[in-house]
Amino acid sequence: MRLYKKGDKKLLNAWAFYDWANSVYPLVISTAIFPIYFKSITKGDPVNFLWMNSIENDAFIGYVSSFTFIILAIISPILSGIADHTGYKKLFMKLFCYLGAVSCILLYTFDQNNFDLGMIYYFFAVVGFWGSLVFYNSYLPDIANIEQQDITSAKGYSMGYLGSIILLIFCLFLTEFPDFFNLNNKTQAVKISFVLVGVWWLFFSQYSFYHLPGKNFYNIKKTNIYSRSTLFSGFNQLITVLKQLKKNKNLRIFLLSFFIFTIPTQTIILLASYFGADLNEISWASEETMQTGLIIAIIVIQVLAAVGAYLGAKFSIYFGNIKTLIGVNLLWGVICLFGYYVTSPLQFYFAAGFIGLGMGAIQSLSRSTYSKLIDVKYSTSYFSFYDVSQKLSIVIGTAIYATMDVFTGSIRLAILLFALLFIPSIFLLNKISK
Repeated sequence: MRLYKKGDKKLLNAWAFYDWANSVYPLVISTAIFPIYFKSITKGDPVNFLWMNSIENDAFIGYVSSFTFIILAIISPILSGIADHTGYKKLFMKLFCYLGAVSCILLYTFDQNNFDLGMIYYFFAVVGFWGSLVFYNSYLPDIANIEQQDITSAKGYSMGYLGSIILLIFCLFLTEFPDFFNLNNKTQAVKISFVLVGVWWLFFSQYSFYHLPGKNFYNIKKTNIYSRSTLFSGFNQLITVLKQLKKNKNLRIFLLSFFIFTIPTQTIILLASYFGADLNEISWASEETMQTGLIIAIIVIQVLAAVGAYLGAKFSIYFGNIKTLIGVNLLWGVICLFGYYVTSPLQFYFAAGFIGLGMGAIQSLSRSTYSKLIDVKYSTSYFSFYDVSQKLSIVIGTAIYATMDVFTGSIRLAILLFALLFIPSIFLLNKISK
């Protein structure tokens, strides 16, 4: 680790590089390869998991996601408070990073005969990815000046979007031409893709960990992280932040709006591939055409997301963060309304393009806008509220997705409901003092 001054470009680049390291997980595992692999080993039939039997295929993934984010919503605030009290922000970020990366590697064993254990590895991969983000995101106000935060946040997301495409394309080549790599079959190639995600994540994160500041940066006296007082410090830090939240009207309004618009946006980002992979929803010519079409759509989303992140940062210079976020919310509302009527591959590609633009803009701007509103002294605890808001939103969104699928056999009504949620979120954003 090297010590830098706040605003140092090398430090900001090293921070943004963690997006390059970890973004292969949401793209390759969550979005591109795992959904298709999951469909192939379950054959679209109801699944049995532990003591639960005959759970509808898509609903199962929705409920697993909901349960995972409930667990994260419970532990993140406590660990964040401890990190602010002790200065061990980087330690917690590393622990979650390594948990997620190793779990991805262990997904190599996931198949029909090892379904339960494989889903547990999937659970820990999700925990590792999302758990590390709260500590990663909270570095932004610590290391970047206010005028740098929009573009730095955009740079991180853009590096993640574009870097993950590199590994995805290689993994696709691996799965389409397993003989070229002396592999037994396509299934083995898919499993090796899971391993490559973990290795990529572990390897490239080391650059960020080397440069990101540790405990000494925060001038905190030596603390025993294993003591009882340290555990209670996590709660005390949260209480302090809660009191400050009561006094900060703009921050309260933003968090509520963020909570609302994250329900549709993150759910669509997480589960759109499962919708696209359903032959009953999209009229693909064949399963092979569907798989190719999904990959094309995913690459389009990633490329345009990088563009969307930078456009969001540039528009915020001229119109301000809040007005730009209102515009992005309007775009997402239109995307959801259009998505309700999507039935053909061409319509699916068109929707994917706008999802990419909206995804990049709303993820990047939400992070940097929140970063500007908080007290830097308690950055991790503040970002734990941001993190919990996001996770609870995903719990609600994925539960809506799964429930609609169970009762109607389709998630189209969920998409229509998602469109309506942007009305209150825009109303709240408009109430924030400019």
